[in-house]
Amino acid sequence: MSSTRSRSLALAGATAVSLTALTACGTSTDGTDGAPGGTVRLSVNGQPPTTQAFERELFDKHVKQFEKANPGIDIVPHEGFMDPKTFNAKLAGGRLEDVFYVYFADARGLIAKHQAADLTDHVKDMPHRGDVQDALMKVFQDGQGRQYGLPTANYSMGLLYNRALFTKAGLDPDKPPRTWADVRAAAKRIAELGGNTTGYADFSKNNQGGWHFTAELYSRGGRVATEQGGRWKAAFNSAQGKATLQDLYDMRWKDDSMGSKQLLQAEDVQRMMGSGKLGMYVSAADNITVIAKQFGGRYQDYGLAPVPDAKATLIGGEGYMINPKAPPEKIKAGIKWLQWKYLDPDLVERNIRDNLAAKLPVGLPMPPTPDIWKGSVRDRVEQAKRTHANVPVGNYQPFTDAAPHVTGVTEPPEAQQVYAALDNAMQAVLTDKDADIDALLATAEKKVNQIYSAL
Repeated sequence: MSSTRSRSLALAGATAVSLTALTACGTSTDGTDGAPGGTVRLSVNGQPPTTQAFERELFDKHVKQFEKANPGIDIVPHEGFMDPKTFNAKLAGGRLEDVFYVYFADARGLIAKHQAADLTDHVKDMPHRGDVQDALMKVFQDGQGRQYGLPTANYSMGLLYNRALFTKAGLDPDKPPRTWADVRAAAKRIAELGGNTTGYADFSKNNQGGWHFTAELYSRGGRVATEQGGRWKAAFNSAQGKATLQDLYDMRWKDDSMGSKQLLQAEDVQRMMGSGKLGMYVSAADNITVIAKQFGGRYQDYGLAPVPDAKATLIGGEGYMINPKAPPEKIKAGIKWLQWKYLDPDLVERNIRDNLAAKLPVGLPMPPTPDIWKGSVRDRVEQAKRTHANVPVGNYQPFTDAAPHVTGVTEPPEAQQVYAALDNAMQAVLTDKDADIDALLATAEKKVNQIYSAL
């Protein structure tokens, strides 16, 4: 859920495109390679479009500030982040920027096909390299631990809940559900308020159902897929997979706590939460901003807790990689830009001031203070966030406190195809009272194994 882009990071799992099938990469056509002692002209993407006035102005201001501090580097910014319609052609045609944006889900495939520069030797002495969460750095590493990119923002899933409805239902909003059994019990209490109030909601179409199944499965300790000998195989037809669907079935059909309207996606559920008629759903922090800005919600009405059971949580996010044909001068300049722009906790105060001036939220576990740090640096960033917060930080403290202790797991390979297969299972348990969970999982397992066998 990034405040710097129009699309939500929480929907990255539903919008990311697999780039692992790409087979060629060239250098950027912008500028010339830098020579020792000369100016390095560095093309980078990630510049927001002019329709996002604040974000564009801020990005361009940062470019000027960076160039002033680093007179030997000339930044050539390009609009855009990840455009599925043009990325393939840019990669194959040699028009890819020197520093390019990627989703977490795509990093592994690009590394496997040698479509990103090896940064290992260049980042060893990068300031604050050791303060970034290990799990996020690992997203951009190969099997030997070589580094091919840098994370710049991430999301992790939690339980978003309506504190006002909790109070109205006689539940303690400062003690959110810790287990899936707690969720079921609380959802039933909230639904019993009547007036078309729904206790718990879930996504089930446009690949978002499979995405949420994955998040809920991870929370129970299950996995969507496992790797053996370099080959992937479906792993969700398990006790955890069955429990995930069974709880949804029971809340829908036995407890009547999920309402009769199903086949929902993100904006449907956000609208329900904004109207004050929904108790809970699995989400990342940026949904709170979307609900408040687009659907009439109030920041003080919402809380964020760790995912129920919290044996693991789905993480996703974004980072940057460098063109594999970039010379050492450009690699060095690219890393300096990324560290300065995204990975410098010394600039957190700067980012907070910019967002406060634009009346954007400060205090959520998301940009301008993304939860990418660990140890004392994380403590420092969290303190700055609390000091300058313009939203009720305490409402999200259960999530923030638990985050360092919950294992983060990235999306499975070929995530979008896998999610499409799992959508069917999610839809069935929420729309068909006679749904056969074992059969649904077996059918999805067969489809996913066919996807993986084709790799």
